[in-house]
Amino acid sequence: MPPPPPPPPTAAHRGREVRQRLLRAAAELIAERGWSAVSTRGVAERAGVGQGLVHYHFASLDALLQQAALGTVEEFVREFTALMESAVSTEEALDSALGSLDGFSGTDPISLLFTETYLAAARDEELMRALARLLTRARDGLADRLSDSGVPQPQETAALLLAAVDGLMLHRPASPALTSAAVGPVLRRLLTETTPGSETP
Repeated sequence: MPPPPPPPPTAAHRGREVRQRLLRAAAELIAERGWSAVSTRGVAERAGVGQGLVHYHFASLDALLQQAALGTVEEFVREFTALMESAVSTEEALDSALGSLDGFSGTDPISLLFTETYLAAARDEELMRALARLLTRARDGLADRLSDSGVPQPQETAALLLAAVDGLMLHRPASPALTSAAVGPVLRRLLTETTPGSETP
């Protein structure tokens, strides 16, 4: 006897599905068109829903854009932090950070979304505070790894390394040669020269 068919989705389930479709659509459009060029109509069309559902699920278009962007950044930070936590040495943590950078050209959707989010945050204090909390989480994860390896001033060193990674992503479209193989030795020297008992290569 075949199993009974699954129950139809509830209204709450359908609402969550629509909300996620709107968030995905907004994130895609931020990267494709730029933050200020995304419209309610465009998001609704990309998500395949009526425009009224955008305002039903979100207080405003800007609230939708912020949640979509921050959700993408949070996922990236979560993956980055996991890489840092799994590293067994400072060098491995650095290699993991730079290796993850090689997956981004600077013109890919994730890179463009990050750039647009930074620009929007410069004009929006609430967005900047939320973004800062996510970046602090990534910095703390890297600082813990550096501290375990005896690197002095782990918080400051982690902040500098993350800023370098951000800068490399920003410069990558104009300077494709800025790969992990090219910049790795320079950043690795920064760590080895500030680690007690290490030798300068």
